[in-house]
Amino acid sequence: MRKFNIRKVLDGLTAGSSSASQQQQQQHPPGNREPEIQETLQSEHFQLCKTVRHGFPYQPSALAFDPVQKILAVGTQTGALRLFGRPGVECYCQHDSGAAVIQLQFLINEGALVSALADDTLHLWNLRQKRPAILHSLKFCRERVTFCHLPFQSKWLYVGTERGNIHIVNVESFTLSGYVIMWNKAIELSSKSHPGPVVHISDNPMDEGKLLIGFESGTVVLWDLKSKKADYRYTYDEAIHSVAWHHEGKQFICSHSDGTLTIWNVRSPAKPVQTITPHGKQLKDGKKPEPCKPILKVEFKTTRSGEPFIILSGGLSYDTVGRRPCLTVMHGKSTAVLEMDYSIVDFLTLCETPYPNDFQEPYAVVVLLEKDLVLIDLAQNGYPIFENPYPLSIHESPVTCCEYFADCPVDLIPALYSVGARQKRQGYSKKEWPINGGNWGLGAQSYSEIIITGHADGSLKFWDASAITLQVLYKLKTSKVFEKSRNKDDKPNTDIVDEDPYAIQIISWCPESRMLCIAGVSAHVIIYRFSKQEVITEVIPMLEVRLLYEINDVESPECEQAPPLPTPVGSANSQPIPPQSHPSTSSSSSDGLRDNVPCLKVKNSPLKQSPGYQTELVIQLVWVGGEPPQQITSLAVNSSYGLVVFGNCNGIAMVDYLQKAILLNLGTIELYGSNDPYRREPRSPRKSRQPSGAGLCDISEGTVVPEDRCKSPTSAKMSRKLSLPTDLKPDLDIKDNSFSRSRSSSVTSIDKESREAISALHFCETFTRKADSSPSPCLWVGTTLGTVLVIALNLPPGGEQRLLQPVIVSPSGTILRLKGAILRMAFLDSTGCLVPPAYESWREHNVPEEKDEKEKLKKRRPVSVSPSSSQEISENQYAVICSEKQAKVISLPSQNCAYKQNITETSFVLRGDIVSLSNGICLACFCANGHIMTFSLPSLRPLLDVYYLPLTNMRIARTFCFTNNGQALYLVSPTEIQRLTYSQETCENLQEMLGELFTPVETPEAPNRGFFKGLFGGGAQSLDREELFGESSSGKASRSLAQHIPGPGGIEGVKGAASGVVGELARARLALDERGQKLGDLEERTAAMLSSADSFSKHAHEMMLKYKDKKWYQF
Repeated sequence: MRKFNIRKVLDGLTAGSSSASQQQQQQHPPGNREPEIQETLQSEHFQLCKTVRHGFPYQPSALAFDPVQKILAVGTQTGALRLFGRPGVECYCQHDSGAAVIQLQFLINEGALVSALADDTLHLWNLRQKRPAILHSLKFCRERVTFCHLPFQSKWLYVGTERGNIHIVNVESFTLSGYVIMWNKAIELSSKSHPGPVVHISDNPMDEGKLLIGFESGTVVLWDLKSKKADYRYTYDEAIHSVAWHHEGKQFICSHSDGTLTIWNVRSPAKPVQTITPHGKQLKDGKKPEPCKPILKVEFKTTRSGEPFIILSGGLSYDTVGRRPCLTVMHGKSTAVLEMDYSIVDFLTLCETPYPNDFQEPYAVVVLLEKDLVLIDLAQNGYPIFENPYPLSIHESPVTCCEYFADCPVDLIPALYSVGARQKRQGYSKKEWPINGGNWGLGAQSYSEIIITGHADGSLKFWDASAITLQVLYKLKTSKVFEKSRNKDDKPNTDIVDEDPYAIQIISWCPESRMLCIAGVSAHVIIYRFSKQEVITEVIPMLEVRLLYEINDVESPECEQAPPLPTPVGSANSQPIPPQSHPSTSSSSSDGLRDNVPCLKVKNSPLKQSPGYQTELVIQLVWVGGEPPQQITSLAVNSSYGLVVFGNCNGIAMVDYLQKAILLNLGTIELYGSNDPYRREPRSPRKSRQPSGAGLCDISEGTVVPEDRCKSPTSAKMSRKLSLPTDLKPDLDIKDNSFSRSRSSSVTSIDKESREAISALHFCETFTRKADSSPSPCLWVGTTLGTVLVIALNLPPGGEQRLLQPVIVSPSGTILRLKGAILRMAFLDSTGCLVPPAYESWREHNVPEEKDEKEKLKKRRPVSVSPSSSQEISENQYAVICSEKQAKVISLPSQNCAYKQNITETSFVLRGDIVSLSNGICLACFCANGHIMTFSLPSLRPLLDVYYLPLTNMRIARTFCFTNNGQALYLVSPTEIQRLTYSQETCENLQEMLGELFTPVETPEAPNRGFFKGLFGGGAQSLDREELFGESSSGKASRSLAQHIPGPGGIEGVKGAASGVVGELARARLALDERGQKLGDLEERTAAMLSSADSFSKHAHEMMLKYKDKKWYQF
């Protein structure tokens, strides 16, 4: 019986997946087939997993801090949990239910955290593992959870509910105690109506047996846990938002809905000792101040050496319209009002001690805002803020695009850091960032990674993303070269978009030469050079390009009659055009239509350019006959050739940025010449202006928030950034998590008009025509109709000749076709290695060159060509082309299709990248149906196909990108970047690379009670909670009240998280050490008690001897 090798059969099927490619390959005799290239990558090299999440937690809702471990936790409305330790130690976890986090409570110095969710579940997280996991969950079935309180060093968690009851949970077993405080017992006859939900629970700092319960209606009850009755009831006629104790336990403060604070003496429930309205206007005739907005939270913190701090959020007067949210710090007689940029979600005061019955000594306030995290230094005059070391400013302006570069030149990050260091703001606190818990992981990666984000305000940020961390290096503002309109009236009505006219759409960057090129939403392109010297540019060089489209809709590709030749609109003009220093003066054509004006006005005053990226040239597309320029859909720059090229749905333009000359300005159809496969008819001039301003800003989930400045998504295929009319929106079928869209010839229809847009551009040194014997510089152009055209470049020699002689540009006549819009192109040599585009290494161009330097001709980087003669091997290179639907590998110069792979039939590829991974290269694709796939090169064998995430919004489509070494990223929310890896090796090393949140730290000593307090019982009273709440005394809780759910982070979770037996042993050893430490402490304490008992008996004996013979009246 014959045995089949399944893998070989599959390879055979995929290599010749369509009959066309099979026929093509059959035409060549076996001797003339492609030489076998040994491919190193196999499917076992690939594995997909999320690595880290950076950025500000989206829609935050809760905050907690462990004062001993120095770790901060933030919960969000989508059930996410973010933990922050020292800069570089961050962790992201997710509650499966996705319900909002309403409260977080650390088990201080225990390496655990309790989260309370809006779906009435409580979860216990184990933070002693690198990837925290849930150990237990408890779901309340009959009551809604509103507030939780866990006293320091207690295992009993108080849970307040909407009905006004308080239940008690054992944190170790996550079971309910039978002890319940019912609302009617708590208030008895003090109120005729229900007091409302529990909004506050805390125990008296000096007496654990007394529990302070705040009800929303304004009633506060001091409950005696032992006698199970209320000691005192305090009533106020305004709703309560929060309560805080003075550390001596004799006073507490309440914040109310009318903007007042009431301070109460524990033993005087009749009325408050003091009522303060921090922001109320004091009226002269002794009347009550006018009511203010609610004070949402108050904290009362004491210091040994001075006045206590009262810190509160909210409470502003109602007439402060338009005033920003404020945090108020009252210290003695001074009141500081600190304005915030966003509304305050929560705040916490960081104190020196974890003990509530000691002087608190506050040193900082951490304020969680809707879109920022601010830390205020309380110890310095003026309350300066700390400089935030976390990468939380990704969304400072909404992200509109991003690019990811792994394995960059080693000198690049230091160079960007040195120019970025000069941009830092002044006036921060001089102290170190106080949230400094945890330990860094071991960085196994040695290569440098850079992420560039483009933003709606026209800024770019460069981030150091090496070894799973993120740190901002440098910020570039591209809008600096344009005139800003002073007010709304003189705003030129040439804008394509109403808002964000500088928004970045495409970034093209060459890390080796440091040349940077961006395309913006107002059909503008800016080229930048990197320099370490400051320069003043007298006149900003600029060019205006008139790109026209004079041909109508595509009829059909299978046409019998010869296509009519189009009338040339732009000429392939290679004569240098002098750069314009000012915009064209002719702003309207003879019939009054707007003509020949760009959308933005370039500054005509000298521009001071700081070290970093400096403007080399500004190129703008202009209005043509009352029509706005169409947005740019593709862009490429090449430092070796000194050229930049860009295209849109009208055509293509190429510019020599060294000579500041337009080399090519062609409609897409003119690229075909007489080879156009489509029958297109001349287009009648359109009467109405087509609004093409599609917003790039974030599309919010569900509802469109005006603050997110969302306009219609730019296109159903945002990765190619085709522009749609503002009123068209892609059909987002959220229910089935996929796109359904009407497509004509696989192109998004625009006003029923399928224009062929330029969707991919690639400079390279390769074979332009079939007859070529050697490679030469050329540009490969891909269109949305799946056509690849080749343009030959004839470059003058280097040195001074390069600046004097023109670059000759001519279409070569080479045309290749694929199904679907072209996304990406790359080239391999005959051994299957990637041929990078030629580049010129970076040098400082603002420093005058030496004479002998000038004489040296700047040569382009040679491209590796197979040493074997062309008679032996007829193919010298391979072109790899990826479209929305398929990928092809074409042999050059013969232009035969060597391999072909249909990537998807029902969906379409959003992003395709040709990347290197562990000494091999592959094609990585992300599809709209949520699949991530990789294919070997050149044979296009499928290596990985994983369903990762459905494309539920345009943000993912617009920002997803792959890079070398198995790295990828996308914007998971408007404020956060999610990084992932498709490399098996990185997945395996991830555990080591992650930081540790929990580190063994000794709990500080409890405050000394002092002799007199000990003698007269004035110190803190302890309580045996076990005796009160344990099953023996309080009985069992009702089973229907809450359901216990064991978490996945039990033993299995710990085993999974620890890397094998070593982790288990280390954990056991740590536990033993801790236990040994505790036993040692116990032994020391016992010895101390014995010695104090001994000395006490001696003193007692001496006293007895002294007074033995005295009478009572002699004392």
